[in-house]
This record gives sequence, C-alpha cells and structure tokens, in this order.
Amino acid sequence: MLSDLDDFYCFALVVEHGGFSAAERATDIPKSKLSRRVYNLEEHLGVRLIQRSSRHFAVTEIGMNVYRHAQVMMNAAQAAHDLVDHLSIQPRGVIKVSIPVSIAQNEIARILPAFLKKYPEVKVQLIVSNRRFDVINEGIDVALRVRDNLDDDPSLVIRKFEHIEQHLVASQAYLNEFGILKQPEELSEHRILSMADEHLDQHLVLYDGQNHHRKIKITPMVMGSDLRMLAQLASQNCGIALLPDSITAEYLKSGELVHVLPEWKAQHGIFHAVYPSRRGLLPAVRVFIDYLVEQLAQR
Repeated sequence: MLSDLDDFYCFALVVEHGGFSAAERATDIPKSKLSRRVYNLEEHLGVRLIQRSSRHFAVTEIGMNVYRHAQVMMNAAQAAHDLVDHLSIQPRGVIKVSIPVSIAQNEIARILPAFLKKYPEVKVQLIVSNRRFDVINEGIDVALRVRDNLDDDPSLVIRKFEHIEQHLVASQAYLNEFGILKQPEELSEHRILSMADEHLDQHLVLYDGQNHHRKIKITPMVMGSDLRMLAQLASQNCGIALLPDSITAEYLKSGELVHVLPEWKAQHGIFHAVYPSRRGLLPAVRVFIDYLVEQLAQR
C-alpha cells in the first residue's frame, strides 16, 4: 500500500532544492515538517534516502531512484491540474447524456444544432434509451427524464423544464369509419394503440378541465414504446393513440391526425434533467444544462 503521497512530494522538494533549509525558503513549508515527512517515507520504505548531518546533505543512490519516480508523480499531478484549468477557461470536452427516445427525436434534434455551433469544442455523447440510468455509478453527466415522481437523492440536482401533457389522437379517416367519440367510456369499443407494452389488459386515466378523472379499461390493438411509430400508425388509420403533445404537434399541423375528445388529457410526466451535485461541475456540462433550461423554458 502506498504511503501518504505528501511524503513523496516533500522528499522531491528537498532533493530538488538541495536541502531542507533551501526547500523551506523556496516553498515556505517548515523545515521540521519536511524532515518529518522524509523520515516517514524512509520508515515506510525501509531504506535511507538522504544522508544528513549538520554540515552534510547527500541523496543516496536508492534515494535518487525514488526521486525520479516522485518527479513523475508530481508531473502527472501538475498535468491533471493544468487539464482542469484548461477545461475551466472554455467549455470543451465530452459530456455524456442519457435521454429517452422520444425526447431525442423531438426536443434534442431541434435544439442541439445551435448548441454545437455555439460551443464547437464540446462533444455530446447521447445515450438514447428509455432505460433509467444510474447517474453516479454509470458516469452520466446529465440524465434527461420524463417521470411522474422526481428523485429525492440528495447527491443529485434536478432542473425541471415542463409538464408534458398527452392527448388522444386519430386520423380523420379512422373516425369517419368507426365513429366520433362523445365520452371517454367509448374508448373501450375502439382500436387503441398503446405506449404501454407490458400487459394486454390496460387502463387509461383521463382528466378534464376541472381535473375530474375517468378510468377506462382498454384492450389495445398495438402496444409499443416507440411513440413516433404509434403516431405514424395512428396517421395511417390504425386506431386511437394517447401520445405526448411534443410527438403529435407536426401531425396535427399537417392534418394527418386530429384530436379525439380534445377536452380530455393525461399527464405524461415532468420533463427534467438530473445530474450530480453542482460542486465541481465542468463548464461544458454547466453550459449544456443552462442551454436546455433556456431553450425549453421558451416552450
């Protein structure tokens, strides 16, 4: 096991300056501390590194070999310090971001180009998956999530962007064939395209403008977690889908989809970012988070 690295550091200073007194004058580290550190290192290694007396100072042969290794350690530590200083001046480097599929396809695809142009030395590694990532243990710089409940881990920082709502949509051709819905309960009689893929028997919970809710049992025709696929299927007259507004906006604008029971909606969750504690946050990560807040707050 390595001894205290400060021992190697103090030993290297003494050798570099040619004695304890000279090292004290150059570094303002008390000679008594330098001597104690070198003695501790000699005791730990079990060898004499410096021959010293009131008139004589000499580094032993093994001491010179240890000094060369200590120099490598000091240079590596200085290089690490310089690296952080370099990163702190201008945002640069790679930031690792986990992101759900639908957010990647819609929100990030829309706003990322301007960020990359503004910060050309920042590289963004996007991990596109609906899996929930462990930010700390998996080395994620920023995790974008849509959840009903927010993390309460004190080691994480949360930045909320918006509540994402969901509405029912279908093609006009589908509604012309199978009928216009008047009440939520009628959904049980229709072809439903569901983003939940775990169970055949499912329920939709919808809320009106007064926050009254209805829970309707459904048996979906198609189940799948790819929201854009569901929107495309709905636009091709396959059924009714409950989808986030961010997914359906373009389809509604083009007329490929129309709202079904427009006064009823469902919460999709809170869109937010999660990242480790602000302490030591690299500039590249900080400007990315600030940019997300700026862009998504405009919605």
